[in-house]
Amino acid sequence: VNAAIGGSTNAVVHLLAIAGRIGVDLKLEDFDRLAREVPVLVNLQPSGEFLMEEFFDAGGLPVVMKEIESLLHTNAITVSGKTVAQNIAGAENYRPEVVTPFATPFQKAGSGIVVVSGSLAPNGAVLKVSAATPELMVHTGPAFVFENIDEFHAKKDDPNLAVTKDSVLVLKNAGPKGFPGFPEVGNLAIPKKLLDQGVTDMVRVSDARMSGTAYGTVVLHTSPEAAVGGPLALVQSGDMIELNVPNRTLNLLVSEEELEKRRKEWKPLPPHSPRGWVKLYTEHVQQAHLGADLDFLVGGSGYDVPRDSH
Repeated sequence: VNAAIGGSTNAVVHLLAIAGRIGVDLKLEDFDRLAREVPVLVNLQPSGEFLMEEFFDAGGLPVVMKEIESLLHTNAITVSGKTVAQNIAGAENYRPEVVTPFATPFQKAGSGIVVVSGSLAPNGAVLKVSAATPELMVHTGPAFVFENIDEFHAKKDDPNLAVTKDSVLVLKNAGPKGFPGFPEVGNLAIPKKLLDQGVTDMVRVSDARMSGTAYGTVVLHTSPEAAVGGPLALVQSGDMIELNVPNRTLNLLVSEEELEKRRKEWKPLPPHSPRGWVKLYTEHVQQAHLGADLDFLVGGSGYDVPRDSH
């Protein structure tokens, strides 16, 4: 359903965390595997032109679910007490230009969320293709690194910033541990220098999240994150980064010998707090590809767990 609506990358994190708590074996790569079969049906911003209000007027989510009914477990009982099939039985599409038919979709199958991996993201990263620029789906360019979001805000309007439209903007230390708290700052604004040149999109890579309403070729949730010493932590401005969405790869084109040298020189940032909730959180939060939940909450939330085990 998330793929069919061109939905948020945040759904990936939430569903991985929920699955982890109740012991369902859901993995990051499952989102890519399943989404490859599903076209984007909803012509809705930021992927399309219409507003959420118009999606509602068209019949909303039940219409989408009716269109992809053959892909759903329609016998599942929902919170209404009825099955999925019963819930969507009367769905009617009032605006086919907003919710397009499965046979003639707004965007082809596999245009929702994709998962890429490689030397820059050994445990994966996500990209919302439906909101990205097709010409940037295969792109190699030099990294321009921001060590944290404060550095980005301080430099983004500098007219002398050494970026071009081919640069890959890299934001570090905005993941679950690094920020801390996994903020929606991954959709870095285009530097003013490039905006003035008419540039409207460029490849951006970070360990952060972004809002479901954001647009652009933005690679998110890079795992492991920079704060734990993942490859993202080792990127330097000028390094070449290769994004190949058809091949589902994201690679840092730096030799292993050079990366090993940088790894030995890398030092983690000081703790965000020596005590309290922040210390507990940063010591126990999982990486993005596992749902960024606290490790001691994984499993044991199912109804069949004996009460004395809580």
